[in-house]
Amino acid sequence: MKPTRRGALQLFAAAPGVLSRKGRSAVTKYVRFRHGTKTAHGILDGETIRELRDSPFEGVHETGAKHRLAEVKLLAPCQPPKILAVGLNYRSHLGDRKAPERPEIFYKPITSLQHPDESIVIPPDATDVHYEGELVVVIGKPTKNVTVEKARDHIFGVTCGNDVSERQWQNGANKDLQWWRAKGADTFAPCGPVIVQGLDYGKVLLQTRLNGEVVQKQVTSDLIFDCPTIVSHISRFVTLMPGDLIYTGTPGQTRKMKPGDVVEVEIEGIGVLKNKVA
Repeated sequence: MKPTRRGALQLFAAAPGVLSRKGRSAVTKYVRFRHGTKTAHGILDGETIRELRDSPFEGVHETGAKHRLAEVKLLAPCQPPKILAVGLNYRSHLGDRKAPERPEIFYKPITSLQHPDESIVIPPDATDVHYEGELVVVIGKPTKNVTVEKARDHIFGVTCGNDVSERQWQNGANKDLQWWRAKGADTFAPCGPVIVQGLDYGKVLLQTRLNGEVVQKQVTSDLIFDCPTIVSHISRFVTLMPGDLIYTGTPGQTRKMKPGDVVEVEIEGIGVLKNKVA
């Protein structure tokens, strides 16, 4: 595939259970973009972005301005107040470890966020940096003590993410007390390229490619704890706010990346998150 912005977004075909464009799809695709010196949110409609007055979490109010997709720089699709993530959430990733009894949650700092098509930068002294392709939940409204049944109403949409991890800092002989740098170093949370609303994300195909080779492949119905369960659990202890991101876990096995590699996280019905490694 030629590495163009259009190519990165070509997978916005309807997913299972979603009407096609010809059938008046209920799916909406939100982006955040830079056009010249201006940064704004918008709705992606084919090759056109309809600009919004504010972030979509504050209501969808179009300005009337339109931009060609080819003429803008897509950014991480929101500016999250916080980023959380779930560990050990696919049995294929557990190996010989016991399945957790509850979602195992950790934080990634907002400074780890990285835009689509921008580089994952291997930090000084890092020796074992891995990709982790994941479905990412985007919270749409203040969320505290919600039930699993109500949690779905608090999920604004979903996007693609890469929970980049330095395994030696995470599990090695000189591991840290917390995963503050193993999973939180700058650029270790690529996200995007869009937030998709209206997608049945409970059973979509997730694939990760390293230099074109498929290295992870699983459907999200295989999550041990599904998205509403994760949101409900977190909300018992930490209030979630509009724009908060939750990386929901990675499937299968992962391996080391090196400078010059290209990693792509593709999720059916969302698109492709592509980043080089530097």
